[in-house]
Amino acid sequence: MSAELLEQNVVGSRKTSNLIVGSMVSIGGTGFLLASVSSYLGENFLPIGNPASLLFVPQGLLMGMYGIAAFFLAIYQWTLYAIDFGAGTNKFDKQAGILSVTRRGLLKEIKVNIDLKDVKAVKLEVRDGINPKRRISLRIQGRRDLPLSGVGQPRPLVELEQEGAELARYLGVNLEGL
Repeated sequence: MSAELLEQNVVGSRKTSNLIVGSMVSIGGTGFLLASVSSYLGENFLPIGNPASLLFVPQGLLMGMYGIAAFFLAIYQWTLYAIDFGAGTNKFDKQAGILSVTRRGLLKEIKVNIDLKDVKAVKLEVRDGINPKRRISLRIQGRRDLPLSGVGQPRPLVELEQEGAELARYLGVNLEGL
């Protein structure tokens, strides 16, 4: 990292937790579909339980709908995992005076270029509770705040403060939100 260029990598959806959730939804959906087919045909296609003894209407039919819903949810999960949705970079180029933010979207890559002179402050957002949020964003003149942090587990407060302070020093702007 030179003094003229600062580049930050942002983690996307290709994480172990998403791999586990995708696997669980796929296995569960397959189980529901096999239970539905078993109740319709009267033969057990699952090694545990006795789904062939279920009435197809309404239990087997409802299990089939759950299986189809899980199938579509699993396709969505695996697609996000495969394309690494949300991954990208933040590039601060002092020489050119430009901030370039790139992220992988669902269908295309998203690119945003902003003049560094329009950056007014580095903002730390900290919210604890049921849905905690800890992220770094930039206050930009004439625009909404631009989040720079990736999505995922809340980072430790000390790490967040250090990264925010380093970025504020690099850009020569104030640090807000402490």
